[in-house]
Amino acid sequence: MEVQDPEFDSLLPPLRLSRRGFIATGVAAGFSVAAGQAVAQTAIRTDAAGLTAGSVQIPTTDGNMPGYRAAPAGRKNLPTILVVSEIFGVHEYIQDTCRRLAHAGYLAIAPELFARHGDPSKYTDIPTLRAEVVDKAGDAQVMADLDAAAKWAATQGGAADKLGIMGFCWGGRVVWLYAAHNPGLKAGAAWYGQLGGQPSQLKPASALGLVDKLRAPVLGAYGGKDAGIPMEDVDKMRAALAEGPPAARASRIDVYPEAPHAFHADYRPSYRKTEAEQAWKRMMDWFAGHGLGA
Repeated sequence: MEVQDPEFDSLLPPLRLSRRGFIATGVAAGFSVAAGQAVAQTAIRTDAAGLTAGSVQIPTTDGNMPGYRAAPAGRKNLPTILVVSEIFGVHEYIQDTCRRLAHAGYLAIAPELFARHGDPSKYTDIPTLRAEVVDKAGDAQVMADLDAAAKWAATQGGAADKLGIMGFCWGGRVVWLYAAHNPGLKAGAAWYGQLGGQPSQLKPASALGLVDKLRAPVLGAYGGKDAGIPMEDVDKMRAALAEGPPAARASRIDVYPEAPHAFHADYRPSYRKTEAEQAWKRMMDWFAGHGLGA
């Protein structure tokens, strides 16, 4: 299954993966320590009844990448959603998100995109986690790993021609990039992902800089009180989308005026139930409206 987009990939640095293997060989148990103490009264717990759910190993060009998969048990030809984590990796919140999607009829797969560089769940503070793990996961590696996850899903009951992607925070930016990278993608949903930012060797393009290369429409969910993503960037993105190619013009950004960053993260104090539920419903409608109905 060919999914690369040479025009977009020409912006990325050459992919040189270390042969030392993956540092993390599995996904987290429980919530990531660096994310802070989980808020028990708001954290959603979705059971796995009727699902095939659990840790998996996804073949890549340099070894097996751990991930988490959830899907309705015994079903085939399922629409597939790639789930891209925050900086905290594939911990319980991301696993629960996969189970929610599976109960709605999707095959959801969350690859541990930081596994070559460390285990995010073991870190106790965000600056060290970023420096030692997150910032080493470059765009070329992430695009290749998502391709590998999509290819693997198509052998596990997923429909190769029904592929979507969603992501939170760090993963929200990745959604915009993947929508420019994979011409076979049907739709994406970016939850408060960075839009601007200074380019670097490992991250040479911003979401704003890739609007003219979008191949799939993206639904953005952003908080009006997000201290890390200026509304100026949201306004710039909306204007750029309106002038972009068909997939860009078909994209949409919803702003939830009273919501902060990470308003869907139900295990953190930033959670806003009303906005999170509304944005989730809109995302599900978005996927269904772009050929990914379960």
